[in-house]
Amino acid sequence: MKATPEELRCPFCYHTLEPPKEQLGRKILEYPLGVCEHCSAVYAFDITGHNMGSAFIEALLFACNDDDYFAFSLSYGQDYDDAVIGNYDITTHKVIPEKFYHDRYVRGALVFVRLHDEFRETTEEKIKEKTKILQPMPKTSLRSENFSKEKVQEYVRKNSLEELASLAKEDSRVIKELQKMLYTPDENLRWKIINILGFICKNVAKKKPDIVNKFINNLLQSAAYPGASAWGALETIGSIISNLPDMFGEFTKPLLSFLVQKNFRKQVSWAIGKIAEVEPGLVKYSFRALTSFLDDEDPAVRGYAAWALGNIGFNDVIDKLRNLEDDQTSVSIWHNGSLQETTISGIVKEAISKISRQ
Repeated sequence: MKATPEELRCPFCYHTLEPPKEQLGRKILEYPLGVCEHCSAVYAFDITGHNMGSAFIEALLFACNDDDYFAFSLSYGQDYDDAVIGNYDITTHKVIPEKFYHDRYVRGALVFVRLHDEFRETTEEKIKEKTKILQPMPKTSLRSENFSKEKVQEYVRKNSLEELASLAKEDSRVIKELQKMLYTPDENLRWKIINILGFICKNVAKKKPDIVNKFINNLLQSAAYPGASAWGALETIGSIISNLPDMFGEFTKPLLSFLVQKNFRKQVSWAIGKIAEVEPGLVKYSFRALTSFLDDEDPAVRGYAAWALGNIGFNDVIDKLRNLEDDQTSVSIWHNGSLQETTISGIVKEAISKISRQ
């Protein structure tokens, strides 16, 4: 018998809670927030369940009226308590005990902070005032009579990017349909979709950045699913960020968190390399991990890591790259709009040349 979804209740006073809301002028990686009406605990919502540390900081700062000096002078247990509620589904505003609900994998987490009485008294009234201007999370759906799955597939087949972009501005289901098309055994088609999604999201974000923001979070969530193969999710994130680094560059940090997962080394290395082509500073902290990937047993990982390091451009890696100059193992890499057959040796020599020119 399946467990029933549960009401969201405060972990400190057990009263029911309202859905988290957004701050006015919210930046992309600021988290929706809520405040318990009964005990003044502040909670921040992380849709991926993958960035709870950042969500905790957001909640702590809000509880301290954005006084960072005050916030970071507090001690856990002595000055405040915290708690986490996992498997929270923002769509239904329920906690899903078994993580799955209507064929959806629910990974959202709420991170709570409650200041102790003597500190809460100094900020409580200001927090109540700030809570009044929190806004309900907007719906990110667009609908158009022009949409059909067949039309999206036809535009992809004909590589009609402008038509796809135009339709995507009218109907958010275009992006969802393209995401479904990532789940194909045809590697060339998958890379084509990754490239298309980067272009489409660049166009959609000019009108509705919240749609792209939600899409990236969904991609992160799908990749974080236990046992997931990701099916182009991480590469698509890299493609989107490379098209709009100023708007979505903040998503680089959760992307880099996948470097520690061995089964995602190839995917995340390509995503990093793609971002580094336009904004190497965003991914510079991946340098150490990528350098270690040059010794990986998988030739694709070695090749993608070498390509990414060449785009990042640090001189320190040249000697390590030279160890692979004679590696004639063949690899395929999506570059300049096509899936190209090359060798690790070729990638390495190009990377060394690029670093040397900088």
